[in-house]
Amino acid sequence: MRLTESRLARRLVELGVKSGGVLMVHASMRSLGGIDGGADAVLRALRRVLEPGGTLVVPTFTAGNSDTSTLYLERVRGLSAEAREAFRAAMPPFDSAETPSTGMGILAETARLRPESRRSAHPQTSFAALGPDASTVIDDHHPDCHLGEHSPLARLYDMGAQILLLGVGFDRCTAFHLGEYRVDDPPRRTYNCVVRRDGVRQWWAYEDVALDDSDFAALGADFEKDRGGKAVRTGMVGAAASRLVDLVEAVDYAREWFPEHRPAGRPR
Repeated sequence: MRLTESRLARRLVELGVKSGGVLMVHASMRSLGGIDGGADAVLRALRRVLEPGGTLVVPTFTAGNSDTSTLYLERVRGLSAEAREAFRAAMPPFDSAETPSTGMGILAETARLRPESRRSAHPQTSFAALGPDASTVIDDHHPDCHLGEHSPLARLYDMGAQILLLGVGFDRCTAFHLGEYRVDDPPRRTYNCVVRRDGVRQWWAYEDVALDDSDFAALGADFEKDRGGKAVRTGMVGAAASRLVDLVEAVDYAREWFPEHRPAGRPR
């Protein structure tokens, strides 16, 4: 049976999505199964459940405009030095209004493209938001802070947001990165991406916390085992095994988990 917008909204309410709240969504449309209206219907259902006064947030990351990203390294693997330089020279600068997100899924792109959507200006880890608190979440995302205190994640923490993992696992739970910033003396690294400043395309290098999501699945499993019930609610939404997560609990748990589970010499 195909999932309808109304049935989807009902399942989201049953899962615990708060009316009037702030919700960050990571979603796999494929995992949901057939749904009448596709991503547009999912977006409408989410916004209906959040009304009145709720705000929807999605990650709209753009790893493709950086030559220090895993995505870039995969794309140029095997190329000659000349071909690699040509590829790098053709990489377009980040444009918050035009640059599509990379690997964030159809739902995130659908939300980003809504006329009323607001998007943060970080050239690699932007977020888009819809709703009355969109500006509070999105504005003042510092360009040299991916996912820390000067990013939408910290605003979502302050606002007591929920996270919906719709058909995806904890390995996609971006909020855990805020915990990386909140450990004592987190390791740092240099990032490099292409931007446009004063109308001129240029490369820009900056230093920030060394992000590492390779152990997020293990972190999430421990979090769910230790804090499940109140901090993590599980259920089926259509064909998608889904979780509704308390963002504050997730970040606080991650901050305590990293020093105990990450060996010396890597982000911990």
